[in-house]
Amino acid sequence: MVPRSLLNLNTFRVDHSCRSISYTNSSNDLVDLAKTINKPIIVGGGSNILFVDDVDRDVIVINHEGIEVIKTTNKYVYIRVQAGTNWHQLVLWAIENDLGGIENLSLIPGKCGAAPMQNIGAYGVELKNVFVELECVKIGTGERWVLHKEDCLFGYRESIFKGELKDKVIIDNITLKLTTNSNHTLNRDYGIINDKLDDLKVKKPTIKDISDVIIDIRKSKLPDPKEYPNAGSFFKNPIISTVKLKSLKSTYKYIPSYVIDNDSVKVPAGWLIDKAGWKGKQINGVGTYKHQALVIVNHSARSGKEILEFSKLIQDDVLEKYGIKIEREVNVY
Repeated sequence: MVPRSLLNLNTFRVDHSCRSISYTNSSNDLVDLAKTINKPIIVGGGSNILFVDDVDRDVIVINHEGIEVIKTTNKYVYIRVQAGTNWHQLVLWAIENDLGGIENLSLIPGKCGAAPMQNIGAYGVELKNVFVELECVKIGTGERWVLHKEDCLFGYRESIFKGELKDKVIIDNITLKLTTNSNHTLNRDYGIINDKLDDLKVKKPTIKDISDVIIDIRKSKLPDPKEYPNAGSFFKNPIISTVKLKSLKSTYKYIPSYVIDNDSVKVPAGWLIDKAGWKGKQINGVGTYKHQALVIVNHSARSGKEILEFSKLIQDDVLEKYGIKIEREVNVY
């Protein structure tokens, strides 16, 4: 069997190889592949994955698309979305149809099947806020399972698909509950959203206004993978205790934080990395983005190993300087 290049299946643009590549164009394709391929690596948009070497495994690329309205009430519209649907295209579809709930998740890269795996989130909203259920296929048998919201064990960038069900199932479609425009409450908790709206003199924003602002913010902070190969935010924002935050403020007076509960807060990993002196720094063809330290860019590295090693240097330095362990958000193979 001739190895197949993974160059065009990952946004870091590292040219490692795998045994074979198969594509789904329908749910039936997915079932057939799940039955016949042992221990596949599942790839959607390739925007949250890092290959560090050639892999002696087969790859399944999720390509089947579609958005279907399955139920409508006075307040909500329930939609079923196929796993290969581009996430941002789904957001634009919702806005065009005056449906709220995911406008804060505009311009997140990747496909809809990957969204529950990470419990994707941004600017005060997470997938779990609108999630109802999903249908997945068991690897090895092709058996279909329906998992409801409580079954998925959603946490901060976490789910059962990164734990107990990792490499055991493939997500086929997801069902979301979106709000009709007249019943939707906009989420403007992040100050930068309000600042942008004020700059634009928008007094009564719509879901499209929120989406437009989020898109503008993300474009100003995050590089285009076609120009700067990257996987978006490489690290999760760490959650620390309020006691730890108080201790840090004795040295870092202006450290930003967001309240999680009475005992814990979330601290921006990008701030920690930036203040540790890593923004724009490059080593062996790998560096952090000049406008956002949370993003690692592949400038000229040939192997994902160099990217992984660079990320470990950042992790070690942040731990040494602040006593905070930051975890990767990117999946490594």
